[in-house]
Amino acid sequence: MATKKSAETTIVTDTDSAPDAVAPVAAAKQGFDQTVAALKDSMTGAVAGFEQTHTEIKSNMDKAFKTAEDFFAFGQANVEAVVKSSQIWTAGLQDFGKSFAGLAQAQMDQTVATFKAMAGVKSLKDAMELQTTLARSSVEAAVAETGKITDASMKLAEQAIAPIAARVTLAVEKFGRAA
Repeated sequence: MATKKSAETTIVTDTDSAPDAVAPVAAAKQGFDQTVAALKDSMTGAVAGFEQTHTEIKSNMDKAFKTAEDFFAFGQANVEAVVKSSQIWTAGLQDFGKSFAGLAQAQMDQTVATFKAMAGVKSLKDAMELQTTLARSSVEAAVAETGKITDASMKLAEQAIAPIAARVTLAVEKFGRAA
């Protein structure tokens, strides 16, 4: 065994034991390299898995936002249909009010004319005829107007419910397919 001394370090070399000392270091280095390679492979797989998971989460979130937007738009259109229905109903009721006012005015004019005519009658028989004529024309007008009002009411109901019925039909078509 040879010993070399210097002022700072002492190096001991043994030419017989040198090959035995290098083998464990080489094995440790090889094991370390294999561990690093395995970590790289596992990290690559983890990164790929993370990227796939991230892509799936993003896709699902996009679908969820799209669904929420669709539901919001559908609900907004439902509100618009209700508003439109209410406008039709209100306009129809205003028309009914005008019709009733016109009928009442016509009836009042006829009644006033009959009472004026009664002021100039000379007999009870003439007064009874005027009164009978007034009653008959009032009943005939009421029967005729009742038919018109019934038809107009049915038409108004159909028109007012049409926007809502259209939304219900759309909902059945749209969500019936999804179920």
